[in-house]
Amino acid sequence: MAIVSRFAFFLLWISVLSSTTHSELVISRIDRRVDLSSHIVRALFSLKVENVGSKVVSEVLLAFPNMQAKNLAAIKTLYNEGRGKVKASSVSLPTTVVEPEGMPPELTFYSVSLPKGLEKGGTVSLDILAIFTHSLQPFPEEITQADGQLVVYQDSAYYLSPYTVKVQTLGIRLPGGRVESYTKFPNAKLVDSEITYGPFENFPAFSYSPVIVHFENNYPFAVAHELVREIEISHWGNVQITEHYNLVHGGAKTKGGFSRLDYQARASVRGASSFNHLIFRLPPRAHSIYYRDEIGNISTSHFWGDSRKTQLEIEPRFPIFGGWKTSFTIGYGLPLQDFLFKVDGKRMLNITFGSPMDEVIVDNLIVKVVLPEGSNGISASVPFPTKQGEEIKYSHLDIVGRPVLVLEKSNVVPEHNLYFQVYYHFNNLSLLGEPVMLISGFFLLFVACIVYMHTDMSISKSSASYLAKIQLEEVQATVQQIQNIINQCLAVHDKLDASLRDLSRTGDVQSCKIARKTADAQLKELVKELKPLATFLHHSPQASHIWPKVEELVAKEKDMQDKMFLRHSTVVDCFEKKLGGREIENRIASQQQKLAAVRQEVDDLLEFLDEI
Repeated sequence: MAIVSRFAFFLLWISVLSSTTHSELVISRIDRRVDLSSHIVRALFSLKVENVGSKVVSEVLLAFPNMQAKNLAAIKTLYNEGRGKVKASSVSLPTTVVEPEGMPPELTFYSVSLPKGLEKGGTVSLDILAIFTHSLQPFPEEITQADGQLVVYQDSAYYLSPYTVKVQTLGIRLPGGRVESYTKFPNAKLVDSEITYGPFENFPAFSYSPVIVHFENNYPFAVAHELVREIEISHWGNVQITEHYNLVHGGAKTKGGFSRLDYQARASVRGASSFNHLIFRLPPRAHSIYYRDEIGNISTSHFWGDSRKTQLEIEPRFPIFGGWKTSFTIGYGLPLQDFLFKVDGKRMLNITFGSPMDEVIVDNLIVKVVLPEGSNGISASVPFPTKQGEEIKYSHLDIVGRPVLVLEKSNVVPEHNLYFQVYYHFNNLSLLGEPVMLISGFFLLFVACIVYMHTDMSISKSSASYLAKIQLEEVQATVQQIQNIINQCLAVHDKLDASLRDLSRTGDVQSCKIARKTADAQLKELVKELKPLATFLHHSPQASHIWPKVEELVAKEKDMQDKMFLRHSTVVDCFEKKLGGREIENRIASQQQKLAAVRQEVDDLLEFLDEI
């Protein structure tokens, strides 16, 4: 009922819209075919428009409800030249958003500009491809690992148009599998995996009747919240492409736990709506391909390539269920001569815009074209609207940085993976900049080495700087000795800890006490060695910056000894009293936590001293 209510408001103003119909045109016939086999909805409208008015008409209006228009990723109109059964070439016509006067804000209108005016009695045939994203709503919204994914699609049985429609049909292609329900009409039927409605005849403008289809669709709902493609051009012969994906499964969210055992045993049943591999169709002759995520390189990938195509199949570290996310990066190189050309004195990069991944929706796509340093006069030609900007990127041996053309587009589908062009000026002499810089750098380095070898830079042993250097070296050696003693103390602690483990295994209390006495004696000897070294550092001016940390280290190690002996005594007493293992753990739990905290502080101080 909630789904139907979303369409109910249309019925309130159909009668009002009928009075504002564009009477010059009528649609003689329209056949709509909606493909729901994946999570991207593709609707093909084949319509024949007739001019029944007296004026010449130069445009045809298309209407979409706002709830559909917000998900409209792409729309393309083809004009079929020729008549009757004569087949001719198709011409793409400009299709732009317009706001006709007197129309309600609940509809979004597109205008198709005809190649020539349509006179009275004339007809024109158009094929319109509309591609929608996020139009299949999971219902239920949460499923378990073993459930199939059910989705809901909403549309109208009648073509919503500002013109009268004489004959119309609707076909909805499903992916196969279970169909829970669909809106019934007298002439509606479900055959195999396709629902057909119609034909319907003689409906006025803005006729509308909601259609709801509830069916199973386990196609991978791969959605990239953000994709950043970086195309870096090197005039030394390579185009390097790096793609950063932030991917999510956009289908029904998974509830309950995940069983790896069930998934591996019956993946097609226990994870039908998940996906564990992704297909990338790369340009021919792609090379140096890599695939990694935040952890590192991933070796579970497969690659096939020849002179005509290149295909990469990657497997994430885990199967992706509804609502789950993953981030990864792929990169590959392309031969420069296949994509860079000279046109009218400029360089032209001709390369594809969208993602090479199969059937992925990209909510936000950012394409960064990194040009060589020294490029200027940059412009781009993209076959659809994009936001454009420029920035600077610094890489190795750059002086002023490399210009970067930034193109950004939202709601991107595979049909956007078209070629676009980037034009720029570049002087070939700029290629010599980096080699000359390297040669000059090595030359200056060799000159500096020669000068250094022939210069006496020794320091007198009686000078203040030399004495300060000697004192600093003594301080460093003393700190090293203190670190060694502290490490020996930690080793004694580890042996004492090992005696407790032996006690829990063998129950030999006497051996544990002997280990305690031995450790106590060893620690006393180490403390004796430590005292003169600490005294030296305390009175040395060169150690003023490091003495507080050394003093803190010695104090922490003493505190650690006390806590270690206390825990040892507690455990031995418990064993002598023949207490159970659980009670012993409860008694020493707080002591163990404090001991671990002090040990961490000691390790941090030792690491700090190593860095100094």
